[in-house]
Amino acid sequence: MRAELSRPDDPGSVVALATWSNGRPNLEVLDPSVKGLDTLLRPTPVVVDDPSLRPPGTSGDVLLEPGSSAWFRAALVARAEPLGLHVRFVASQIVGGWDPAASYRSFEEQIERLASS
Repeated sequence: MRAELSRPDDPGSVVALATWSNGRPNLEVLDPSVKGLDTLLRPTPVVVDDPSLRPPGTSGDVLLEPGSSAWFRAALVARAEPLGLHVRFVASQIVGGWDPAASYRSFEEQIERLASS
């Protein structure tokens, strides 16, 4: 899993890249002028209010411990906003298959796209 962190007013300028691979987070700082990036992925629990993470019939916040991809996503979302950053999760690799959103492409264009990856 890969996440790009940027300033909200300039989403094309990425200040840091965060990745989750083999059960471990990694942060690559591209703009050292941004302060506080070292706190984004510190291994501490994150509290979120996400109904999909709660057992059925319960309510309230959920505590996510470090070590899962859910924690990685929640930590970035919760900790990036106070730093004035926006998080965008991106696919690290496009794997073949039919993409209904790309049905505007001709068959030849689709084959060329899949063969180039």
